[in-house]
Amino acid sequence: MSEDDQYSLPNDYPIVELECQVAFDALSNKQKLYAHYLSLASWHGSLAVYLQTSPESPLIFSLLTKVFSNEPIDELKKALLIKGFSEDNFTAFLVYSSVFFSNSGNYKGFGDTKFVPNLPVDQLEVLLKTSKAWNSEPEALQSLWDRVKGPLYSLSEREKQLSYPDKGITCYLSKNCTKEDTVLVNDFLKSKGLEAYNTRLFKIVKNNVTKFEIRLAAIETSPDVIPEADFKGSKFVVTKGDYSPIMKLLVQHLGKAKEHAANDFEKKMLDHYQTSFTTGSLDAHKDGSRQWIKNKDPIIETYIGFIETYRDPAGSRGEFEGFVAMVNKPMSEKFNTLVNKAESLLTRLPWTKEFEKDTFLQPDFTSLDVLSFSGSGIPAGINIPNYDEIRQNEGFKNVSLGNVIPAAYKDAKTPFLTQEDSNILEKLRIPAFEVQVGLHELLGHGSGKMFCQTNDGFNFDADEIKHPFTGRKISTFYKVGETYDSLFTSLGSTYEECRAECVGLFLCLHKDIVEIFGVKGQDAEDLIYANWLSMVHVGVAKCLENYQPSSKLWLQAHSQARYVILRVLLEAGGGLLEVKETDPGKDLLITLDRTKIPTVGKKAIGDFLHKLQASLVYKATADLESAKNMYNKYAEVPEDGPHPFAKWRAIALAQKKPRKILVQANTKEDGGKIYLKRYPPTPEGVVQSYIDRFTNMPTHPSVLLEELWKMDKDHF
Repeated sequence: MSEDDQYSLPNDYPIVELECQVAFDALSNKQKLYAHYLSLASWHGSLAVYLQTSPESPLIFSLLTKVFSNEPIDELKKALLIKGFSEDNFTAFLVYSSVFFSNSGNYKGFGDTKFVPNLPVDQLEVLLKTSKAWNSEPEALQSLWDRVKGPLYSLSEREKQLSYPDKGITCYLSKNCTKEDTVLVNDFLKSKGLEAYNTRLFKIVKNNVTKFEIRLAAIETSPDVIPEADFKGSKFVVTKGDYSPIMKLLVQHLGKAKEHAANDFEKKMLDHYQTSFTTGSLDAHKDGSRQWIKNKDPIIETYIGFIETYRDPAGSRGEFEGFVAMVNKPMSEKFNTLVNKAESLLTRLPWTKEFEKDTFLQPDFTSLDVLSFSGSGIPAGINIPNYDEIRQNEGFKNVSLGNVIPAAYKDAKTPFLTQEDSNILEKLRIPAFEVQVGLHELLGHGSGKMFCQTNDGFNFDADEIKHPFTGRKISTFYKVGETYDSLFTSLGSTYEECRAECVGLFLCLHKDIVEIFGVKGQDAEDLIYANWLSMVHVGVAKCLENYQPSSKLWLQAHSQARYVILRVLLEAGGGLLEVKETDPGKDLLITLDRTKIPTVGKKAIGDFLHKLQASLVYKATADLESAKNMYNKYAEVPEDGPHPFAKWRAIALAQKKPRKILVQANTKEDGGKIYLKRYPPTPEGVVQSYIDRFTNMPTHPSVLLEELWKMDKDHF
């Protein structure tokens, strides 16, 4: 297999249905109407993600939706087969289309690497020219094809991954932006008390004068939020109106959803969200989030906006996402027990009380069956909102996406393990992951105090609290206007994910915690082992796929975090963990000694949590340089030595199985009643589900995206 082959998609790409019928049927029609309009808001708002992902993604979306909207898939297939077109090539086209829609663009949502069609470009052209869409609009389709066929297949080194413009592709920053520019812009935003979540950055150089346009997502396009101003030798302007027609659709659906809200919290939340998406105000979205965390135990759970910063190379700008889900009561009861014990469980973590929040803000923690999740992928759990001042002082929510976990792990492949270990993972991977997600979200992301300077002093005793490593007074802290994301930038996501994963590994060693999930005795012992084994197995078998050797870049925050944990456990020694090459160039063997997990393993993870790169101390005290030095040491991928993971990456890639895509249902209204429309777990099913999502829009989504693409194409 050549290096470039990994970017093609196999015809047997795994697809699983995200099942939610039982949970949906339990809703009243009022609740179904609320869920229906929130789902429309999420899906239609997610058109923005194609504009965030790559320059060609909006045009590919337009091309595909035109083809599939003009005739049924089976009719297109029949016409092609009559002409002698290969059935394998047609399947390859459907697979590409289904993966493209599921990732909201032509880069993987998990891993940020490009994928290309697994059929020759000339055959794809034959397919397109056979379609009814081409025959009804030949000039429009030819124009689209001329613009996309190059970037659709191109795999230059820069195009293989998302990153800063000198190393990869991004549409969060214009193509002439540098890493240094983002630091300068960050300083400007900080000086104005702003954050970058709902922005994109455009650098304009004219007559040797540099101007940075920071553009907010909003319906409104004027007036400027901050008129042109000078800052550190450059000009800055904060405008609004990014994705304007998309935001208009989103706001309309939120208004409809508000008519069916269950209480004032939901109504006020949606009011604030409408204001945010209309004006570009991030403060309004924060106010909506405040109402959201006050809305305890809702039947329909939802969150929407520019949320996660993983894909912005600077780690500051959020990708649009929206989800709608129904509460899974039996699993939620287990999580509520965990929440009720959380304050006492936090004392078991390896840091002193000064580094924990003054008051634990008891959050909602629910297990949800997802109805709709838009964006570039579906996580297994979420801890939100991401706004530091709300999380630290007012609270947050944890959600475990209960129907995602079994779907994602269905028929999971486990190379590099003994048959005995493989059997253990097959039996216990899902319940172990449910425990890990619970601990990761609630006590990982939910733990820890951040030491901040305030307008009238500090939120900690600056005279008394000592740095646990130096014994001296705390000398680094978050200055007024600084946040974790603004300071830690591109390191922030992976660093925090690593900390949360370590908390899960550390606390699952306590059997009374595992018993909360209904697992006792030997089964609890086996589950703990399965959780640790799963972590190191993923670190070897899956994470290396998301490392780019040519640029030495990690492309996915969770993958980097899990690989770092693997390196920490290998360094611990003591016979805890071994990874060996058993068949040169072909096979590896991972051996984890379960008897040493409670001793060697616990000490390694405990010390790591306290002293090394996942250390709360570095995050708490804003000690970026120490955190970076520690973390990057473990994130290195060595070419040689006892564990040459750079060489072993090829072995891992040869054994890899693609990450499953999940086919989601749609809601349909008929005579005031809402029904669920399900789709088969096939490429055809995925494609049809996306085509159905965008029918009956006042303007076809391809028209919206092409217009927005045209406005900014010169920047990318």
